[in-house]
Amino acid sequence: MEVERLEVWQLGIALAKEVYAVTSKYPKEELFGLTNQTRRAAVSVPSNIAEGKGRGTAKDFINFLNIARGSLYELKTQIKLALEFGYLETEVHNELSSKIDVLIHKLKGLILAVRNGNKETA
Repeated sequence: MEVERLEVWQLGIALAKEVYAVTSKYPKEELFGLTNQTRRAAVSVPSNIAEGKGRGTAKDFINFLNIARGSLYELKTQIKLALEFGYLETEVHNELSSKIDVLIHKLKGLILAVRNGNKETA
């Protein structure tokens, strides 16, 4: 299966696009701070899914899926900080946080499927 067909990769791309749009409204003094770090974490999600898929082994794929999952937890912390600093409205924060939670859950399911040898994920 091509990486582009994986739902987690598609959701990761959509999330990264949304994060870029939201962080473009952060204060300019945050460009090399929270803005950059938040964007890097968001981009890391689909990038690690793709890299792991491209490695060709289940072990590598699982490793990179776990890295992507870690990036989602990092991203969740960064948007919470942005909320606390007044850079994000509560509604925007909650929407992003919900999308992150869904993706974390889906990655966990994919990790289990790959670990159990599901051919559709290979």
